[in-house]
Amino acid sequence: MARDSQAALVALNRFGFGARGGASGDLVNASSDPRGFVKAELSRPNGVLLEAPGLQPTPQLGQAVFAYQDQVKQAREAAKAAAPAETPAQAPADQKPPLRRNLSLNAAAEITGQMADAKPAGSAPQPETMQPSAAAPQPAAKPAPQPLNVIQKAFRAEALARLQRATLAECGFTERLVAFWSNHFCISASKGELARIWAGAFEREAIRPHVLGRFADMLRAVEQHPAMLFFLDNQQSLGPDSRAGQNRKRGLNENLAREIMELHTLGVGGGYTQGDVTSLARIITGWTFAGRQGQLGAPGSFVFNVNAHQPGPQVLLGKTYDQAGLAQGEAALADLARHPSTANFIATKFVRHFVADDPPPALVARLRDVFVKTDGDLKAMATALVDSDEAWTAPLTKMRSPYDFLVASGRLLARVPEDPGLYLNSLNLLGQPLWSPPGPNGFPDSNAAWAAPEGIKLRLDIAAQIGARLGNNIDPLDLLEFAAADAASAETRRTIERAESRQQALALLLMSPEMQRR
Repeated sequence: MARDSQAALVALNRFGFGARGGASGDLVNASSDPRGFVKAELSRPNGVLLEAPGLQPTPQLGQAVFAYQDQVKQAREAAKAAAPAETPAQAPADQKPPLRRNLSLNAAAEITGQMADAKPAGSAPQPETMQPSAAAPQPAAKPAPQPLNVIQKAFRAEALARLQRATLAECGFTERLVAFWSNHFCISASKGELARIWAGAFEREAIRPHVLGRFADMLRAVEQHPAMLFFLDNQQSLGPDSRAGQNRKRGLNENLAREIMELHTLGVGGGYTQGDVTSLARIITGWTFAGRQGQLGAPGSFVFNVNAHQPGPQVLLGKTYDQAGLAQGEAALADLARHPSTANFIATKFVRHFVADDPPPALVARLRDVFVKTDGDLKAMATALVDSDEAWTAPLTKMRSPYDFLVASGRLLARVPEDPGLYLNSLNLLGQPLWSPPGPNGFPDSNAAWAAPEGIKLRLDIAAQIGARLGNNIDPLDLLEFAAADAASAETRRTIERAESRQQALALLLMSPEMQRR
């Protein structure tokens, strides 16, 4: 069978994370049957699931946060009780009281916890470093790093597992699907301690099992996950006529209902009204998670609180839902998943992500029809995308997101991540902190968002540092063969050949269109 390097480049860059270096032979394997190479991952549904030592389920993580918060509270109370013994009144009037040093280890870790990702614990530089060198000179002696608290440990473990999976995947198509759906149904780890410790588990539990399944099942799993309920405040939403609503004199919180319709299903202009948002908010009252006392269930687990649920039938998009309790919300979600506006919204967003900022209308229509005819079968939609001619003939003009760029670089350099902080810090610098989008609509998915001059300058800084660290031991022209072979442009090859050093040549390779575009 004839080999097609250009189609292989499309297979690896458009649908995956690019070719791996070393002895992987990804480009050669993809060139003989590019479409089959991509679709092979779709035949391994269990390969989407992610299990690794140290990754815990959501309820267990929730209980760990509650216990940690109790420890911090106790430490603060103990510190406050000990404060009179320090006799601050005897200090001179112009002298500030000294910082207390009797905080518990956990309390100290909380204070410095947010810095843990930006400054990895290890002081020795690692070969897979992905962030530019600091401009400021470093102090001669560094203080001992603070131990990570339970929240940071869990977050970093989840990040490392995700990064390693993306780096090691043969093509990476299913990992790209995971990233797409995780951004579509996004939460933000910056919301608070529960969101941060749950961010990775949310993706593992609500997204991954359904990436090659039905959209309706993913939708239900997402909206019932404690991370989403916490992120969009549904645990605070009480039916005005419910027992809890009457007792606490508090009513609806429409955040989750609004985003379900605007961002998760129908889309803006999908045919709903503010009245529909309010109706859906009433329908999903009582959807919450058990708190630290465990009165409704295992702490940190999804529960339906009948005392918070708005009683009676509700009208949504012209249909009356008279089911009782939890079933009312599940029926509403099932109908939203099958709505024609949802099919159009999902197909458009899917094509925009994988093919072009301006999605080809015919391809959108084809995927929309597949979505409708298969009752939201996401594997069927992904297969239809790979089978389409448009996905292979459209030029590789989409800018890789920072996450895609870092993973692609690590793959080409055959560097399996060992320290997630190296990647996490780079993602922070490049404006795409892991699982922390600026809003519930996720990170943008357009060239305008990622091709801004400041972002390109930061990518160049990162590429330059990688080149400085690894260039002496790597022939960039060999890497170019792994990445693109004869599909590489003559300009890229000439630029690398004319570089003043191997370090510069490696940096130029990482900044080339073959590495920056998909």
